[in-house]
Amino acid sequence: MRNYRLRRLFNQPILRTNDVKPAINGFEVLGAFNPAACIFNNEVLLILRVAEAPKAEKGFILVPLLTEQNGVPTLTVEHFPEPSQAYDPRLITHQGKAYLTSMSHLRLARSHDGIHFTIDEQPFLFPDRMDESYGLEDARITFLEGKYWITYTAVSENGPGVGLAVTTDFKTVERIGMILPPPNKDVALFPQKINGKYMLLHRPMVSDLGKPSIWLAESEDGKHWGNHRFVFGGRGVSMPSFSWEGAKIGAGPEPILTDEGWLVCYHGADETNAYSLALALLDRNDPSIVLARSEAPLLRPELLWEREGFFPNVVFANGWIQWPDDSDKAGQIWVYYGAADSGVGLAELVKE
Repeated sequence: MRNYRLRRLFNQPILRTNDVKPAINGFEVLGAFNPAACIFNNEVLLILRVAEAPKAEKGFILVPLLTEQNGVPTLTVEHFPEPSQAYDPRLITHQGKAYLTSMSHLRLARSHDGIHFTIDEQPFLFPDRMDESYGLEDARITFLEGKYWITYTAVSENGPGVGLAVTTDFKTVERIGMILPPPNKDVALFPQKINGKYMLLHRPMVSDLGKPSIWLAESEDGKHWGNHRFVFGGRGVSMPSFSWEGAKIGAGPEPILTDEGWLVCYHGADETNAYSLALALLDRNDPSIVLARSEAPLLRPELLWEREGFFPNVVFANGWIQWPDDSDKAGQIWVYYGAADSGVGLAELVKE
């Protein structure tokens, strides 16, 4: 993959957290980041992850979540005493149970030039099931068979799983529900059937055994998935020069079919939780076969706004677009990436 590089188009984020208004009264936006991306009706659409939290109250941690009341999931705010010792501001454990201190939903942003965006004030998808009770995160979009398939991480007290929704107009949405149970995330759906099957990349989350890895699954109907196969994992465990992907690894946006095979953007994280971006090339007829991988990251968190934020030292891509042949940017691939969980950067994937 030495003939590819990621070139930042701007040295500043194109979207910042303070560009986004909270959707919930009494809440504040902590981060707007990690967008899915597509072109729809001659516009670039992003599906932003927007993390919101109740405004701080002295002496307490305020936790938003869904609880089931009379059979109906309802947004509530739990008040927990602020710990006396240092704690991770994103997570709190109370009486042995872990909670997130913010709740994410998915929000649309629209642009004619792919650079200047208007952000909807209301959510596109908001948690509405108990298996989404802690929030919706990090969507991907794939255009397939005349529809836009949206995968996302659905988080609850049982962990992160993978949800699926489908739309044709980004106004009405059919929510299919959870297609991969916890613990799993980072699903990228291929934009066409391969050997008559729907296919996707996913990331099972390992614990004591195994290593961070990306897997392939297939389906007859796009809803029920099986024939899971290991594709590739982080090399940093046994190869110190690849420490940048040794701790975590996961697929980014939907794969792009090239003359050489399926081009996959993926992220890797090191032991300090610094995230970088890289590429892999998979066989067009059997995507379980890896043809090539990046020897070094194509993009690292280097600029101040990529190194400082809600979660520092992160560049994370789950959205890219390939400009159509009838545009003035024909063939260009633009990568929209989250930076430090606090904004969105824009880079171009260049083949040299």
